[in-house]
Amino acid sequence: MDLAEFIARRSPILLDGAMGTQLAAAGLEMGGQNCVAHPHAVVAVHKAYAEAGCEILITNTLTMNRIFIETHGVGVDVKEVNRRGADLARSAAGEGRYVLGDISSTGKMLEPYGDYTEAQFVETFREQAEDLLAGGVDGFIIETTMDVREALCALRACRDVSPLPALVTLSFQTTDNGGRTLIGNSAKEIAVALAEAGAAAIGANCGSLDPHETARIVGTMRECVDLPLIAQPNAGRPRLTDGRTLFDMSPDAFADGIAECIAAGASLVGGCCGTTPEHIRRVAQSLESPGGTVREAD
Repeated sequence: MDLAEFIARRSPILLDGAMGTQLAAAGLEMGGQNCVAHPHAVVAVHKAYAEAGCEILITNTLTMNRIFIETHGVGVDVKEVNRRGADLARSAAGEGRYVLGDISSTGKMLEPYGDYTEAQFVETFREQAEDLLAGGVDGFIIETTMDVREALCALRACRDVSPLPALVTLSFQTTDNGGRTLIGNSAKEIAVALAEAGAAAIGANCGSLDPHETARIVGTMRECVDLPLIAQPNAGRPRLTDGRTLFDMSPDAFADGIAECIAAGASLVGGCCGTTPEHIRRVAQSLESPGGTVREAD
């Protein structure tokens, strides 16, 4: 079955975990440039998540759009890095798993807070989506953005390029005042806007929340829209120690938090910063246990 049907028929669906912090643990700089510079390391992370039990892999192309690459001096070709990223994930997925092409922030702000127009954002995201599509992805995931307007630009670009499902998650700073991103968008505002724009699934990833707090965001979105919901929290709240950002929630505690996200309404779950294949394996085990909640529609 195609990805759209899979999302409609199965719940919960297990996504993978962090790529960047896994590459950092291997002694590499975090980022999509590793798809070109260190492809074997990227494949190794993908395969570890596949073996841990995830059903969907996400390409290592988070910010590999032209604006980010050129303004941050990444030094890779947009087409090469995205097509390679899709190919690496596909090679690791094997049979029975799907691949989502990862699209994220430009690292810049839209007018009037920044210098870029929505048309410029749409064009840079459209280029990336086209390259990911050419690499063979089954759909797209737009994640780790803090401005719903940027997320909507990326969603429009994906829908311009292909009818494949486009999933969207934003990063939340707090659960206060209805859940807010760093720029101030509320969970309700985001959910309604993305649903109206045609997102296949919506939710929360990364940010400053732990899995239990992410469940509250999921619950708020469930009250607003009738769409599949996504929860990809970090392995706990980020903690700064000796100049390093650490995430130290154990796999067991993380799995408990994911269970709360599912109870709140999430049907696609996975991990973001600090999560490892062991975190994902523990979630997979909990879903397969007698008290688990995996279902498949008739």
